[in-house]
Formats: sequence, structure tokens, C-alpha cells
Amino acid sequence: MAPCMCSKISPADSLVLGAVQIMIGIFHVFMWYFLLILYMGQIRGVFGTYEPITYKTGCSLWGIIFIIAGVSIIRATRHPTQGMITCALTTNIFCIIIAIIASVLTTIELSSFNSVSYRNYGQAKLGREVSRVLLISYPLEFSIALTYSIFGCIDLFRNTVPEIKNSPEGMKKRFVLKEDKHQQTS
Repeated sequence: MAPCMCSKISPADSLVLGAVQIMIGIFHVFMWYFLLILYMGQIRGVFGTYEPITYKTGCSLWGIIFIIAGVSIIRATRHPTQGMITCALTTNIFCIIIAIIASVLTTIELSSFNSVSYRNYGQAKLGREVSRVLLISYPLEFSIALTYSIFGCIDLFRNTVPEIKNSPEGMKKRFVLKEDKHQQTS
């Protein structure tokens, strides 16, 4: 059986993934603040105000967790201990779950639109456009967190499991040891 050619992710790539996660998280927090200002400014009309499920749950505020995951990736890259890698892996798995939940909630929000009074219609339309933009960013966050999680698992596996004897490095070490034993007996 051929050895696995998957290597661990390079430190530069890990730093980039962490930085992109932090930027996505900051973007989500700013969008939450924008939606907060937008929806708080609604005037109670005949049909009420528009408060979608993503606004009520603070879905875009969950970007704080994306920021924490990005910071943990950068810390695990700079100080690669087993505990730091496990922490980064855990936060990224949490990010995957959050990105899926946020995508589902945003899709539910965008699939139904109860009419609102004409006073709030413009704010509701703008809020829905923000939700569409956020819906595009959730798969990006999902893919970044999944990529790091996969390579983080590979890195943890390689650090905790003893070296596989059939790997090329293991075969070289056994060959060198056999030569050393042979030379010592001569």
C-alpha cells in the first residue's frame, strides 16, 4: 500500500487561513452592527416591523467565533503544541457547525418574506440584501474551517501515532540500522 502523500499544511498557509477567518469574522460583526442600526430604526407601521430569524438569533454576531478560530489557528501555527493544535481544531469544528446553522437560518429567512408596511419596506429589502451577502460568506468560512480541521487532524495523528514502519522514512531508518548492526559484527 502506498504511503499517504497528504502532508501537513504549511505554516504560511495556516497563517493565511487564520487571517482570512479573522477578516470574515470582523465582516460578520460589522454586518451585525449594521443590521442592528437598520432594524432598530424601523417605524411601527400597519403590518408591524420586519425582524427576521437571523436578526433575532444574532446570527451575524456569531462572527466572533470565526475571529476566535482564526486567532487559535495563528497561535497554533506559531506555537505548535498538541494542546494548541487541539484547541484550533476544536474551534474550527465549532465554526463548521455554526456556518451550517447560519446558512440554514439565512436560507429560511430568504425563502419567506412577510409583507411589511411601506414605511419599513426599504429597510427590510436592504436587510435581506445583507443576508444574501452573508449567505455567500458562510460557505467560504465552512471551507476554511474544514480545510484546517482536516489538516489539523492529520497533524495530530502524525504527532501521536508512532511512525509507520512501511513509510519511506521508516524503511530508510531500518535499512541504516541493519547496516550498522552488520558493520558492528564484522
